Amino acid sequence: MKKAFLIATIFLGMSASIHAQSVKFGIKAGLNYANQTGTDITINSINYKTEAITSYHAGFVAEIKLLNKLAIQPELMYSTQGATYKNAIDEFKNDLGYVSIPLLVKIYLSDSFSLELGPQASFLLSGKDDVKFQDQSTFDAAAVGGLGLKVTKNLFLQARYGLGLTDFSKNAQTKNSVVQVSAGILF
Repeated sequence: MKKAFLIATIFLGMSASIHAQSVKFGIKAGLNYANQTGTDITINSINYKTEAITSYHAGFVAEIKLLNKLAIQPELMYSTQGATYKNAIDEFKNDLGYVSIPLLVKIYLSDSFSLELGPQASFLLSGKDDVKFQDQSTFDAAAVGGLGLKVTKNLFLQARYGLGLTDFSKNAQTKNSVVQVSAGILF
């Protein structure tokens, strides 16, 4: 009985140790190059073209190793997106603050490089007062894909593209798109 208890304790200790090594938590931050794509935007019967804005993102990341070359990477990020709207007479910036939750499958192509793919759900927190769209959606779904590079065991760089799948306003038929470049650390 004592041997069985000792073996069970050792087994549980080893599995807890293995499990603890397979999950890492960290932080990351970086730059966004965001735009809103789709049909021309008409506001008060005036057509506008969009131009990309440079903004930022920051938040928390986890890496859950499933296999040697496969991991799941959930994140909780604050990300600013939007666009600059221009026509011959007027120009204004639509700056939107989102809480984004990407859930990525991370496939290691080598010890340092990884391919990252998955869905992202974003919830609108704030918008700059320069523009107010009727029927503005507070939820944004996106498909995300990109590459990761482990610089050291704990430091990493990432580049990804997020393609919006839902219209950010029912009237505008326009979707968010964003290119993100990040740096982070896993603990």
